[in-house]
Amino acid sequence: MAAGMTGAGKGHLAMLTFSALVAGSFSLGGMVANEVAPAALNAVRFLIAGGVIGIAAMATGGIPASTWRAPWRYLVLGGLFAIYFVLMFEGLKTAHPVSTAAVFTLTPLMSAGFGWVLLRQITTKWMFLALGMGAIGALWVIFRADWAAFRRFEVGQGEIYYFWGCVAHAAYTPMVRKLNRGERPFVFTFGMLLAGLLILTLWGWQDLRATDWANLRPLVWGTIVYLAVFASAATFVLLQFAALELPSSKVMAYTYLVPTWVICWEIGLGHGAPTGLVLVGIALTAVALVMLLRDEG
Repeated sequence: MAAGMTGAGKGHLAMLTFSALVAGSFSLGGMVANEVAPAALNAVRFLIAGGVIGIAAMATGGIPASTWRAPWRYLVLGGLFAIYFVLMFEGLKTAHPVSTAAVFTLTPLMSAGFGWVLLRQITTKWMFLALGMGAIGALWVIFRADWAAFRRFEVGQGEIYYFWGCVAHAAYTPMVRKLNRGERPFVFTFGMLLAGLLILTLWGWQDLRATDWANLRPLVWGTIVYLAVFASAATFVLLQFAALELPSSKVMAYTYLVPTWVICWEIGLGHGAPTGLVLVGIALTAVALVMLLRDEG
């Protein structure tokens, strides 16, 4: 992190980087989603990410035997994340990366709901207003700024797949706090990744065997490595660091920056920018970001 910055400043820098790296998974994932079955791709991703996090766990105190008490906890969390990532890539087969990133911004609102159900966490009025603003912006993008499509509730199949994945992701966040029994973050995440790898391997065994791994394009392998190292392992470290420096509302706020970063990725990859009307929805998610950053909770 940059020298001379305050702890909060470093936390914000970490989350800026986090949101940019997460955004890359939408743009790059959209380019390869139709080349490898989602379960097979994410099984390899979990394998690589698990190796990276496992090494980090061993280097920062080891993995105590007590980690494996009640292993069903890791199956629950690994299952939720496996559902999220598989449905994300199912969605990216047909949905535009900007549109799927907009669906992702619905996650904080759903997570607030799960937080109340599971942990009785209370959302402030200001935060609820910001979440609502972000949701309106997300819906505007999802329906491609088409009011007639919104009234008919015409949603693409890809966005529907990914929405249900985001429901699983929203449940994951409060479930981590509910199921953690004092394990260190690296250790707990390693257990989750191992469980997720087991689930994905069993779920996608036929796809894993059917994939011609040796003849995949370099772009596919590059995307898998990016997803595992940068969009999984690195973002985990950044998120953990930021969570120690910033209030939870400010950490959550950066979810709303992801669609903007996706637009930057799309332009950088030569895919062009969305229409002006769609940018109105992106602007609303940016407003939600600013509102949450101002929240004092």
